[in-house]
Amino acid sequence: MLFPYTYVPHKMEKMQGFIDFIFFAVWCQAPSKGPYRLELFASNPELFEVMSEFHFDDSKGAEFFAGHVERIYTLFAALSSCQIEQLRLWYVANNDIERVCSNDPFVPIKRYADFPTEIKDLRDQLASFFKGLYSNVEMAALKKRIGDIKDHYRAWEAVNKRGKCPFCGISDLLGQHHSKREAYDHYLPKALYPFNSINFKNLAPACPHCNSSYKTSKDVAYPVKDPAGAQVRRRAFYPYSVVPYELTISFNLDKVNLSSLEPQHVSVQFGPAELQEQIDTWRDLYGIDERYKAKLCAENDGKYWLEQAHGEWKELGRDPQELLTQVLRNAQKAPYAECNFLKAPFLKACAANGAFS
Repeated sequence: MLFPYTYVPHKMEKMQGFIDFIFFAVWCQAPSKGPYRLELFASNPELFEVMSEFHFDDSKGAEFFAGHVERIYTLFAALSSCQIEQLRLWYVANNDIERVCSNDPFVPIKRYADFPTEIKDLRDQLASFFKGLYSNVEMAALKKRIGDIKDHYRAWEAVNKRGKCPFCGISDLLGQHHSKREAYDHYLPKALYPFNSINFKNLAPACPHCNSSYKTSKDVAYPVKDPAGAQVRRRAFYPYSVVPYELTISFNLDKVNLSSLEPQHVSVQFGPAELQEQIDTWRDLYGIDERYKAKLCAENDGKYWLEQAHGEWKELGRDPQELLTQVLRNAQKAPYAECNFLKAPFLKACAANGAFS
């Protein structure tokens, strides 16, 4: 990830608060609370109002929410205290996105695939609920209390103004002058992980290429199994990190005719070394090497940058070193304008390959 987002508090966080209450104060208390009933929500007046409205609403959305809450309550009621404590730990861990990204060994994250077979029915109901929850947060009973995604996006983009997707740095993000918004990526995929599908620290706007074409439902925390079938957790960039960092990018080009450059002629290196594991995860999730190499080999990108530089050198008589210095200066001042963060190291590699000799 080229740079982190700034997290923006918003009233939609109240939805995660509702889910926290349902999990800890309702589901986890089910063995001692008797039959399911609306009074279980009474100590949370606003949620009680929501559940009451759903109770008398026969819409699909209301049935989705209230029906799942009741069915999961019934399944929790049959659990032992040890099983419930285990689920508590998993819930807390799966919602601590920053520590998951740092691969904290004391954060025991769990995927649906990790649930024991003896609670398969509960797993299936949790999966049905949490996978569909994000799509149902704009029901009227919820929307009037927590706002909507569009309002959250407007508050978010008012603070995060770079206008570029930080997962690739290539694509623009829709902003204040657009009537539409970008989709939010579930960083820990909701298809794989329970409990955090409405946690906004797990929701990050991303361009369609990063979200839907490359990352899709790839597992951030676990890479694809190695040939021996083992899976080992890995570190990843946290989308809302408050710790600043700066990545370095450099290219090496085979000594070929640069006008016929192909991806196989390009190698890419990233730094710094202390972030190498996070960088490797990022490269894997978003197909970074393929996309950057394709950018350098495109007629209207890398090949045009080189043609433009040649034109200024030969036709305007600019000294190549002066030209490179200007490009590097632009990359420092505005790295994501005109893809300067790729243009500068690419032209530097071209110079090293004899392009301006």
